Amino acid sequence: MMSADSGSCDDPLLSSEAENNLRNTMVEKVASLLKKLEMNVSEAEKRTGKNSVNMQETYTAYLIETRPADSGPDGGTPVPDMLWRRYSEFELLRTYLLVTYPFIIIPPLPEKRAEFVWHKLSADNLDPDFVERRRVGLENFLLRVASHPLLSNDNIFFLFLTDEKGWRDTVMETGFQDKVDSRLKSLSASFRVKNPDKRFTALKQSCDELHTVLSQLLRVRVRVADRLYGVYKVHGNYGRVFSEWSAIEKEMGDGLQSAGHHMDTYAASIDDILEEEEHYADQLKEYLYYTEAVRSVCRKHELLQYELEMVAQDLAYKKQQREELATGTVRVFSLKGMTTKLFGQESQEQREQRLSTLEQAIGECEELLKEKNQESQDFIQAAWKDIERFKEQKDRDLREALISYAIMQISMCKKGIQVWSNAKECFNKM
Repeated sequence: MMSADSGSCDDPLLSSEAENNLRNTMVEKVASLLKKLEMNVSEAEKRTGKNSVNMQETYTAYLIETRPADSGPDGGTPVPDMLWRRYSEFELLRTYLLVTYPFIIIPPLPEKRAEFVWHKLSADNLDPDFVERRRVGLENFLLRVASHPLLSNDNIFFLFLTDEKGWRDTVMETGFQDKVDSRLKSLSASFRVKNPDKRFTALKQSCDELHTVLSQLLRVRVRVADRLYGVYKVHGNYGRVFSEWSAIEKEMGDGLQSAGHHMDTYAASIDDILEEEEHYADQLKEYLYYTEAVRSVCRKHELLQYELEMVAQDLAYKKQQREELATGTVRVFSLKGMTTKLFGQESQEQREQRLSTLEQAIGECEELLKEKNQESQDFIQAAWKDIERFKEQKDRDLREALISYAIMQISMCKKGIQVWSNAKECFNKM
């Protein structure tokens, strides 16, 4: 497939010059990757089959086309490789990526069931309009992964694009499913970190605020769409009245009929407009679901920090035990103190044996603490590099989506003005 060196993990607190160098390097990698492979989800097809419990079901399959970006041997367009994937297979791929790359903000999939949808549009996941929007979302997901400097080089991802029959067996052979179960247990466990990283705490808070803002924005858009629909459809009433009026007027008839025609056309255009709006809403939804991916990275860091603190606490306890045993000083309310009172003092040989065992346990604990420290540092470095990449992507994408939405609204208003201008011309000619 595509090859790119993922690079070493830099310190998250980079200087401005280092940040610019890192950004330029990542841009070069992404550009080179996208030059080597083109991919798209070209169509969707409704199918009927049997599920895992042998029950009949209807589902949608999506056709993935991939082709080398370079021209073929004869200079023509290379023939694309094509295969079909179900939505559940996209879910399996993303779950694998989540488990394998816990320090990366994995791109989200488009919604499985329609949310924040204008009530006049169907929320059925087999509705053609919904399926089309999901097709676009799945293609966007693949492009997001393919443009990532690390995810794009994953062999399982490559096989997802090229091996229709054997891919599922290959991904299961990685053993990632066991990690999924372990990850779900650890991430759902309740624990409290004593010394949380302020950067991840701030990131999580910012992520929660973004989720709240986008949710409110999408709800407001639905209400505005509902009111807009009513305004447009009222113009259909104008059209009906003008048309009926034209039938009883001789001199004004043609002008009234033409004005009614403009009103009818205007009223009918709202369905296409609101369908187009849903695509802008889907862009906002993508980042609504991205917030969960960011939370996942923050939660993983909290878990690593908690494990580190637990090892450090265990080491401190073992060192205290060694000190008490070596000096013969025992805390009044300790288990050791109660044992001594009940059963008397240990012999010198027993004490030396316990000291030897403690020394060995302390050595093992110190090694484990070093490993946990290194694991935490590596995670922070890798995660923060990806977080900075994501922040730039988020700011750019949301800015472009909102500007495009504003342009669409301006264009829609101009069309409304044009309709009434045309109607005015019709009235002037009467």
